[in-house]
Amino acid sequence: MQDIKSWIMKAFVLVVCITVTLGFVLTGISLAKTAGEIDASVDASLERFRKEVKGAEEFLKSAKGVLVLPGVIKGGLIIGGEYGEGALRIDGKTVDYYSTASASYGFQLGGQKKDIILVFMQEEALNKFRESSGWKAGVDGSVALVKIGAAVSLDTTKMKEPIVGFVFDQKGLMYNLTLEGSKFTKLKK
Repeated sequence: MQDIKSWIMKAFVLVVCITVTLGFVLTGISLAKTAGEIDASVDASLERFRKEVKGAEEFLKSAKGVLVLPGVIKGGLIIGGEYGEGALRIDGKTVDYYSTASASYGFQLGGQKKDIILVFMQEEALNKFRESSGWKAGVDGSVALVKIGAAVSLDTTKMKEPIVGFVFDQKGLMYNLTLEGSKFTKLKK
C-alpha cells in the first residue's frame, strides 16, 4: 500500500512539473510574433549590445551574418524548456526568421528571459547554418560563448572562431551558460 501511495505521489509531482514547463514553453509559442515585431525587438537587442559591449560596432561590421533572438523565455520545474524567435541579418538586413527551442531536465526551478546573439565570422559557417533544416548547437556547429567583463572590449583581430555567441539577461552579459543542444529552425514569416 505504501508503495502505491509513493508511486502516485511521484506521478502527480511529475505531471505538475510537465504542466508547468509546458505552460512556459507554450506561452512563448502561442504568442508568436509578426515579422515586424521580431525586427523591432532585434533592433532593440542590437542597440543594447552596442551600448554594453565596447567594440561591438566594429565586431558586427566584420561579421558575415548575425542571428539575434531577443526575449528567449526559459522556464523549468525539474523539467525545463526554452523558446524564442528572432532574425538572421546579413549586411544589416533581415534575410530569414528563426526560432530556438531546447529542453532540459535536472534540478531547476523558475524562469528567465534572455537575448541570444550568434555572430557568424566565416562564410562557410553561415552557409552551413542557412542550409540546414534544423541546426543544433554543439552538433551541427560549435558556438564560442564570449564572457566579457565590463572593462574588456571586443577585438576582431583576436576572434578566430567561426561562430561567436553572446547571451544577455536584464542585468547584462550572462556568465557560465551553454547553448549546447539548442535547436535553431527557420520560420516562414
